[in-house]
Order: sequence, then C-alpha cells, then structure tokens
Amino acid sequence: MECSYFGKCGSCTLYTLDYSAQVEHKKAHMNTLFEPLHVKAFDYFQTPSEHYRGRSEFRIWKEGDTLSYAMGSVDKKGAICIDVCPKVEMKIYTLMPQLLKQIESSPLLREKIFAVEFLASSEHLLVTLIYHKPLGVEWDNEAKMLEQAFGVFVIGRSRGIKRILTQDFVEDRFDIAGKTYRYHIIEGGFSQPNRLMNQKMISWVLSHLENCEDLLELYCGYGNFTIPMSQKFQKVLATEISKTSIKSALQNCELNDVNNIAFLRMSAEELTSALKKEREYNRLAGINLEDYTFSHVFVDPPRSGMDEASLEFISQFENIIYISCNPETLKRDLDVLTKKYAISQFALFDQFPNTEHLESGVILKRI
Repeated sequence: MECSYFGKCGSCTLYTLDYSAQVEHKKAHMNTLFEPLHVKAFDYFQTPSEHYRGRSEFRIWKEGDTLSYAMGSVDKKGAICIDVCPKVEMKIYTLMPQLLKQIESSPLLREKIFAVEFLASSEHLLVTLIYHKPLGVEWDNEAKMLEQAFGVFVIGRSRGIKRILTQDFVEDRFDIAGKTYRYHIIEGGFSQPNRLMNQKMISWVLSHLENCEDLLELYCGYGNFTIPMSQKFQKVLATEISKTSIKSALQNCELNDVNNIAFLRMSAEELTSALKKEREYNRLAGINLEDYTFSHVFVDPPRSGMDEASLEFISQFENIIYISCNPETLKRDLDVLTKKYAISQFALFDQFPNTEHLESGVILKRI
C-alpha cells in the first residue's frame, strides 16, 4: 500500500516494511509471545494490503468553511488532515472526497459536523454524519440530497438524536464453504472491519469442528460466527449484552432460515450465574438450560480478554474455540486454560496490514 500520509498519520505504524516483511515481523512476535506455551506452528491468513477495511471512522477538521478528514498524528500531539485513506474499501475510498465536497457546499450540513463514519457491505454503503447540534427536518431534507447524489444511506447523529432517512442498516453476503450467508447489520452495532478476513476466520473455525453436539457462544454479536456454526450443531445457545446486536442476530436467523439457535441478551457473568443455578433470570423464560448438552463453547471477547470467573466457567467444557483481537490478553488467558487444555489449532488473521494488530483463533481440547 502506498499512502502520502505515512509517517504523519498515526494509524499505520509498520509502513517502513513491505507487506511480506510485516508478515515475518508479526510471526516473529507471536512465536516469541507464545513460545512458553510450546506452540509449534500457526496457520497465517493474509489480506490485501489496501482497500480492505469496510468500517471506518474519521474526525472532521474545519478551517473556515473548508472541511477535511482528520486522523491522529503519529506523535500523538494533534491531528493530521487527509483527503483519502487507502485502507478503506474502494467504494468508501471513491466516495470520501466527493462526499466532503458536497457537505462543504451546504451551510446546514457542514455546520458543527465533527465526525463521519462509513459502513460498507457487499450490498450497501451507509454514512453516518455526527454533529454537535440538534438535527431536525431541515437537516433531513439537505441530507437526502446526499443519498440521491451518491446512492448511499445517510444517518444523522447528535447527542440523544438519531435521524434515519431511509434505513439504518446494511445487508451483507458471505460465501463460506460453498454456502451463502446473509447478514443484516445495524449501524452502531459491532461488526468485523475486514470482511474478507472475517469470512476466512469463519471458514477456519468450521473446518476444525468435530464431535459436535450443542454449542454455547458468549459475545455472539449479530450472529456473525453463530449462524454458519449452527449447521454443525444440534442446538446453539448464544449470548450478547448489546440490544442492537441481538436484534440483528434474530433477523439474521430469519434471513438464513436457521431455527436451532436461541439468542439471549445476557452477559457472560449472568449466564454463568444462571447455569450454576445461583440466580433465576426472566430473560431465560421458555429456555431450559438442562436441555442442552454442550460439547463446545465459543468465545470472542473484547480486547480486555476474559475475566477470571468467565475463564473458570468455560473450563467445564470439552472444547473451547477462542477468537481474540489482542494477543497479549489471549496469552494471559491461555496461561490459565492450558493447565487443563491442549492447543489443537492456532491461527493468525492479519486483519489490519501496516499495523501491529493481529486477530487470533485458538481451538483447545480438554486434556
């Protein structure tokens, strides 16, 4: 990837290395980090080094009536103004300068705007404009011109306000293991930024599932992994704390004609308490936990990893599938889990070229 902002923008930190050198650098770091756990080899999945990011956010920088996109500077002492970003998917990359020019031409649209978010899918592109002012019908009328001009969906946000002009979601299609999956992704809910790598992650998990009965999933999001995995299991119980993500997950079951998943809006801690019969929850009405024979548990926690109680909880299952966005907290958690489990598969997913970031997938089997 070539970018005129390398060395100025703080987003890309490995820009001095070509992509093959970046891969070797990341492999070396992971080998060193996980050597104490006797990990002998990783599956390593690469991604195109540009136009790979389907979800992105940019600040807006103003000088008079002129607007620019902005990112944090490499010295972390301010912002660097940019026109485009070669990391984003091509449909976002093409739209960025045109969109900003159109916003700039409208006093109503440019007044007190401070950020723009993009959410791209195989089917749609959704743009969220974020303001430090109330938004009303007049703003709607101006913003509709953006939808018409660029064939996108536009949302306006300010404190306590969300203006939906046409729709607040995108639909995506993934082709995985010879089957097409459809996803309904609501703006504001979490989604994997690199859609190509996301599909590789799901395919990798599916290829290593065996001896499946029922599945328990924590942090399920909008059913990204859940729905493809459900074909391998008799029943699936999946939990997520976000109302937005649960709403999407239920719609995605309908889109894919899947009927063996029960979604619960519960935290991992709450489910742990329920399974231990420490407390009863109204949200479990109609679900008998004793009907499940869990052969696998799937976790995809936030960057902070798993807390001590959740680690203890998942240690009761024969098979653990752990997707991680932070190698450091993954190493910490594996230090605990490998006292009872053996690592049978370990994969690295290079979601974000030109950065130190790596996603990981680990499959553990009880010793």
